[in-house]
Amino acid sequence: MFDLIKRYPWLPSLEEYYSGISSRDPIEFFDEISISEKYDEIKTRVLNIFNAAFTNIEIIPDYKPDEINIFIYIILRILLFVLDNKSISNRVANLYAKNTNKELDEERDYNLFEIFKDLKLDVLYEEIPVVYKKRIVKDQQEHFMTNYKIYFIDYLKLASNLKDEYRKLVNNALLQGYVYIKLESLNRLLQEFVRKKLLNQTNTDSNNLTIFKEKLFEIKEFKELYDTISLIWESKKEELEYSIDITFKEGKDYSGVLPPCIKEILSKAQEGQNLTHTERLFILWFLNALKYPEDKIINVFSTLPDFDREKTAYQVKYAMKKGYTPYSCKSLKSYTLCMANQYKDVLCLDGYYSRKLLVQKQISHPLFYVQYKQFKSSIKPKPEEKKSDERNE
Repeated sequence: MFDLIKRYPWLPSLEEYYSGISSRDPIEFFDEISISEKYDEIKTRVLNIFNAAFTNIEIIPDYKPDEINIFIYIILRILLFVLDNKSISNRVANLYAKNTNKELDEERDYNLFEIFKDLKLDVLYEEIPVVYKKRIVKDQQEHFMTNYKIYFIDYLKLASNLKDEYRKLVNNALLQGYVYIKLESLNRLLQEFVRKKLLNQTNTDSNNLTIFKEKLFEIKEFKELYDTISLIWESKKEELEYSIDITFKEGKDYSGVLPPCIKEILSKAQEGQNLTHTERLFILWFLNALKYPEDKIINVFSTLPDFDREKTAYQVKYAMKKGYTPYSCKSLKSYTLCMANQYKDVLCLDGYYSRKLLVQKQISHPLFYVQYKQFKSSIKPKPEEKKSDERNE
């Protein structure tokens, strides 16, 4: 169990096996850890998590399921409570929970059942897989099978915060009080459980929070960590300076706000050229991030040589449920999908002027490209600002 808690410090057994850590007063806990030989590594790994969360990275960089992971989890809870910022808390909780899901997907069955037992979840395993759903595609039957089932009350508790239609109890196979469920879906429910654990720290008394924060600030190392995270967040909030609704609206022309990487892929698709797997994933995730309707995303692929509507519809639905983040500009360059030079796009090549930081900044993500373009088109610059804006685009 010790090893499991190192990987999953949100387990209830943390209080039993590491009571000397989990039950400590948060101020005493941080004061002690700040002077330990482990602190430099703890600080680095905590900052890695916040940096990753602020840049929409899906997995915690350099994640290690060691004992330090326990200290990191507790410090994250303290920091999120003291920062008292819903946007930050959501980003960090989402990242941490997604990373947990990845670890659970790679976990051994007997360890998973130790986790279920610790969480007091009634989950059963059947030696012979059960066919719990069938689907017919082009006269071919597809069977959905699983060895796992969970008691319906436990299922409802875990799924209560997930609003997907397919997660409703009425849309799942239920027999003798147990919901048949694939292991990856069960792990997704645990992901949500972990996310809620980090978010469930609402403080309704501002005076108590202020006093608690002031006491923590007396610890030099905590104040430095807090200030560093706050500075990183302020620099990332640059996106909010140009924040605007970029979700799909029927009848709206988006051609003037799309980055060259997207224009290139759409052009190739319209010409009926075959797209690489990476190009297909990118355009799918990008359009989904803009909340494009499912049928319109499917139609983008309809001109491809190997187009199969039913197969494409299934893949699009799956991707929409997963909610993957589109590639960043850095990733696009590594995949040779960046088209800034070919299109001679000024915004991509020269960046934009940050009014907050008073410096020229580079575009780091194609979604921000759309946000910035839409923001600029939504305002009318003053005559004296017009020339300056033109120089910076």
